[in-house]
Amino acid sequence: MVALSKSGKVGIWHSATQNWQAQDVQPISCYDTAGSSLILGCANGSMNHIDMQKFPLRMKDNDLLVTELFRDPNGDTITSLSVFLTPKTSACGNWIEIAYGTSNGVVNLILQHPETAGHQPVLFQSYNIHNSPVVRVSLNTAHLISVCSEYNHVRSWNVTRFRGMINTQPGTVPLASFKVLTLDSTDETTDKQYNHPGPYGDQDSEQVLVQRLIPNAQKLFVRLASTGERICTVDSVEDSPITAFCVHELDGQKLGSRLRKHLFCGNGNGSVQVWDLTSALDQFHLKNGSNPGHQQVNPPAAANQAELIKSQLAQSPRSLINLSNYSGGPTPQELLDVIDDNDICCSTPSLSRCPSAAFQ
Repeated sequence: MVALSKSGKVGIWHSATQNWQAQDVQPISCYDTAGSSLILGCANGSMNHIDMQKFPLRMKDNDLLVTELFRDPNGDTITSLSVFLTPKTSACGNWIEIAYGTSNGVVNLILQHPETAGHQPVLFQSYNIHNSPVVRVSLNTAHLISVCSEYNHVRSWNVTRFRGMINTQPGTVPLASFKVLTLDSTDETTDKQYNHPGPYGDQDSEQVLVQRLIPNAQKLFVRLASTGERICTVDSVEDSPITAFCVHELDGQKLGSRLRKHLFCGNGNGSVQVWDLTSALDQFHLKNGSNPGHQQVNPPAAANQAELIKSQLAQSPRSLINLSNYSGGPTPQELLDVIDDNDICCSTPSLSRCPSAAFQ
């Protein structure tokens, strides 16, 4: 078992000797795991690596083997991490791809291959696209997705791969830009980790965003993480406010069956409600044909919007799709229905993720 402290301590529980072994590093701002690797993002811009396969044998020499893997060129705080192991990862070496976000809104993509073992990963591409710290980043099989702290602004890119490894040509292609509006309560004490919109999902499956407009909302909006389009809405069964939520994927009961994606909602009355998102995704794609992400509240309008997206991509493959006119978030009427019984302040620093206006 590994314990991490934001102050910069790493603790390992040794089950044989029944004691903790600790080591000091730089203050830890984020972390991610992949295979046997534990990657730590630190406040000074360094990225540390712990190989869990070395435990517990190497604990005898009182060394946790925390090694510096990479350091941000600008020395910015690493605020989010996403580690992707390609299919070529084996005992002979790791083919690791790491996407990380910084406190200055930069998203960097770094690569390390077996032939570069012993050297730090190579900076593959850098994206200067956010004005606020990047709080979430996700690198999966098909997309690179980043979320910044200002209004949960999401940017996404298509990722092209060859034999599982990311392509240098044409590389990543900008896909979408949209916001996931959330309003925070001035007196809410719940850990925001359990109310963050995401993205959620396995790296080999389609990832989703979960939008909760206000802390005592009884409705959630589930959206595609890649384009922001709405998959479905989830309403509390017992009209109890949804206080926390998370998305988890479970193995199917039958051999060879795919992962089932479930949404777990914690409610104010003490109940936990479970929703099947895999079925919702299947219905979403069935309704919109083979191409994912063409749903809207008004189906005829969605068809026109899908044609607009195709025409934009045809004119310029690297052009960014602005989803502001056909976002999958709440409509103006849905927004009014949700906040009707709440007081909205526009100058309170704790509102939303930005100290300016609560919403536009």
